[in-house]
Amino acid sequence: MKLLPSLAAALAATLFTATAGAQLKPPREKQGTPSKPAAAQPAASPHAEQENQGKLAAAGWLVLLDRRDWGRAWETSSAVFRDSVPLAAWMDGIPKVREPFGAFVERAPAESVYKTTLEGRPAGEYVSVIFQTKFDKKELQEVVTTVREADGKWRVTGYSTR
Repeated sequence: MKLLPSLAAALAATLFTATAGAQLKPPREKQGTPSKPAAAQPAASPHAEQENQGKLAAAGWLVLLDRRDWGRAWETSSAVFRDSVPLAAWMDGIPKVREPFGAFVERAPAESVYKTTLEGRPAGEYVSVIFQTKFDKKELQEVVTTVREADGKWRVTGYSTR
């Protein structure tokens, strides 16, 4: 993936990676299928609700990218993201990043983590989610970091692929 130097620097300022385990939605139980005993299920994260909200915001934002709605994706990103990545650079750069992947096929959240600090960012509430994503030309991981902003809404503050 090749980016213009100014766009690369702007995007680099917004990229984060992190790991931890969780799912976007718990699997539905089939009728007649007994659920696992409580002792066999992993302990819930103390920040499970925040992780879930961050994951939902990240997944919704990725749908905008899948639809090639670059402008709306930028508009709905966090203030820090919009300040770090000018709209013109985003509109020029993100299609070039996504084009080699081909058409979107499927995506599933693989890992997520809740943090109150991220390097180079003010203290706050952050959720980083790693999605296993399949496009028709490539399979990869998308890393989306969300932040809870002052209005209580979770918005994307970082995006990268690997």
